[in-house]
Amino acid sequence: MLTKISRFIEYIYIIAAVFFTYEAINTWSTDPNKAYLYIFFVVIAIFMFFFRRNFRKKIEKRNE
Repeated sequence: MLTKISRFIEYIYIIAAVFFTYEAINTWSTDPNKAYLYIFFVVIAIFMFFFRRNFRKKIEKRNE
């Protein structure tokens, strides 16, 4: 049960990254500073996806 929730949360980070990428592209021409903030959120979301994925796999390997 816990691994299913962890997988779901991982993919929420990917969805957030896609959303912030979309927002960065849309606001680039009007407010580049805000677009840079969105790009920062994209980088953080992708980092969190891989961090959580690695952590989940470690726990699954330890529980086997």
